[in-house]
Amino acid sequence: MWLGFLGVAGFFLVTEHRAHLLGFLPFVLVLACPLMHLFHHRGHGVHTLEDGEAGQREDQVQGERR
Repeated sequence: MWLGFLGVAGFFLVTEHRAHLLGFLPFVLVLACPLMHLFHHRGHGVHTLEDGEAGQREDQVQGERR
């Protein structure tokens, strides 16, 4: 019974307030940009290497530059 009630209430909520929901979409896009930068770019440029790997990585970088 509750699922039926929630389904009908959700349907009327969406159909009656469609203009409000669609008018809010441009703001969602604007707010999505900073959130994507916060969560999707985490860890760029921060590469931790173990002591033994650090020397190997430097050798690889030097070899690529030659």
